[in-house]
Amino acid sequence: MSGLLWSRDGADWPHREASEFVAAAGVRWHVQRMGHGPQIVLIHGTGAANHSWRGLMPLLAEHFTVIAPDLPGHGFTETPKPHRLSLLAMSADLGDLLHKLDAQPQVVVGHSAGAAILARMCLDGRIAPQLLVSLNGAFLPFGGVAGFLFSPLAKLLVLNPFLPAMFARTAANNSSVERLIRGTGSAADLEGIALYRKLLRSPAHVAAALGMMANWQLEPLVKDLPKLATKLVLVAADYDRAIAPRVADRVHELVADSQVERVHGLGHLAHEERPDLIASLIARHAAQIISAGEKRSGTVS
Repeated sequence: MSGLLWSRDGADWPHREASEFVAAAGVRWHVQRMGHGPQIVLIHGTGAANHSWRGLMPLLAEHFTVIAPDLPGHGFTETPKPHRLSLLAMSADLGDLLHKLDAQPQVVVGHSAGAAILARMCLDGRIAPQLLVSLNGAFLPFGGVAGFLFSPLAKLLVLNPFLPAMFARTAANNSSVERLIRGTGSAADLEGIALYRKLLRSPAHVAAALGMMANWQLEPLVKDLPKLATKLVLVAADYDRAIAPRVADRVHELVADSQVERVHGLGHLAHEERPDLIASLIARHAAQIISAGEKRSGTVS
């Protein structure tokens, strides 16, 4: 199945100079790293790639060492065996990658399904950050467009072997991609539309995104969320049509050490629409949690 080629499709990839390829968990990963300071890991959502952080990364890199991989099968990371596209398997494989990178992040940020992956990693002891920031996190098996995408009917549909190529053909023009993005409640600039078009025209990328949907099970995560010991900040955009903002309220009820941050006038891709706003929010919460940790350890008088 046709995938993206770094030599061809990566020529104009955002922050190309920060890219590297790392072998871990039997997969060749595309990873971007930049900045200095405490480590922060960014995990994108289903169907995206680390281009989603193109505006946010340089802002965070002023204060952090930022690590942003493409998830398995997404962007320029190789596709694993189909069963490795589940929540449990992707969490384990991402943990192997971070171990290979000698990454021990103090802060982790996940968008949509990326937030669920990071929560699973925290619960399973694969990472031990002080703070998890969820950007429109897909924690619950219902709500918004995601309620359909991860439904049993959709899971049957995505098993159609011809669907990735069919879907990729629909992304042949910018207007189709722009409509898809608008459907999430967000607006994208011309660069964003072109990058998503590049991804969605790749049958291999589409197949990996659909494979996640076919293998995704959130019920065990929901059951375990009350055990989450990591501080959780739930950012909910009020225009989000993919993940209903009320999902953040429900997760807040489940996790004792959590709080909801509402952002107004933005949709599911809030971090792409207003990277400055999201960077400021992340930095504020990170500063609070890191300062508190330093005081407890006696490093700050």
